[in-house]
Amino acid sequence: MGRGDKKTKKGKTFKGSYGKSRPARVKKAAAKKK
Repeated sequence: MGRGDKKTKKGKTFKGSYGKSRPARVKKAAAKKK
């Protein structure tokens, strides 16, 4: 359940991929990267 897990939203954000938990159209935190 960390950044390396691509099944979670955090992992998808970290890898820059999209899917069910992280759709391509995101309203929050789409432009900002931490």
